[in-house]
Amino acid sequence: MRFASIGSGSKGNATLVESNDTCIMVDCGFSTKEVEKRLLNFVIKPEDISAILVTHEHADHVQGVARFSRKYATPVWMTQGTYNRCRQRDDYPHISIFSSHDQFDIEDLTINPFPVPHDAAEPVQFVFSGDQYRLGLLTDTGSITPHIVEMLSGLDALILEGNYDLGMLMNGPYPQSLKSRVSGAMGHLCNDQAADLLKKINCDKLQHLVAVHMSEKNNANEHVVDAFSDALGCSVDWIKLASQQHGFNWLEIAE
Repeated sequence: MRFASIGSGSKGNATLVESNDTCIMVDCGFSTKEVEKRLLNFVIKPEDISAILVTHEHADHVQGVARFSRKYATPVWMTQGTYNRCRQRDDYPHISIFSSHDQFDIEDLTINPFPVPHDAAEPVQFVFSGDQYRLGLLTDTGSITPHIVEMLSGLDALILEGNYDLGMLMNGPYPQSLKSRVSGAMGHLCNDQAADLLKKINCDKLQHLVAVHMSEKNNANEHVVDAFSDALGCSVDWIKLASQQHGFNWLEIAE
């Protein structure tokens, strides 16, 4: 199993998860033209995408989904609540609905969705299983629930949101209403919240930890890696970072 991101942040998100001949794109917050261009950097053709999974309906995660799906006849999977919101804005001819509590398979990958607290209709995140390995994805989450801790324990790799540094957010340029939304229980994870999660879950098998969805205005790379490395007791060099422009390159989960 391997995974990558073609871009992560408030201007667009898309994650790739591959096992054998199956390649899933989680979210598509970029135009089709931009996705086509970025996929070239990962030696992936648009036709190689087996399906698109959608976490929730916010534009930085979904704005390119419908057009990409129509152009390449790519199946799209989302919860009923997310679909109810998305279909108000666009047409999804290749749609499948899943429950936020039920496991399902897409070719060689098994997907375990789980609900998260975020200000969207029915938001989810995922654990992927393939080749006997497990990869977790957690972004766009305002607070940590016991179910999240249970789902993310014992992973081989984790993609984890470190959206903001609390001090930078509170002293930054956002209006108070937006500061309250981002830092609220239905907003995003700050560095310290994400670090607290790392202390609660079993990380014994963890081969890769990637920090994603970092705010360009309210966070800094050094704050994220310091918080994450302190939580794990590892070198700051071991923590990987995703950027808005380039995401992060393929990471392999192996023996």
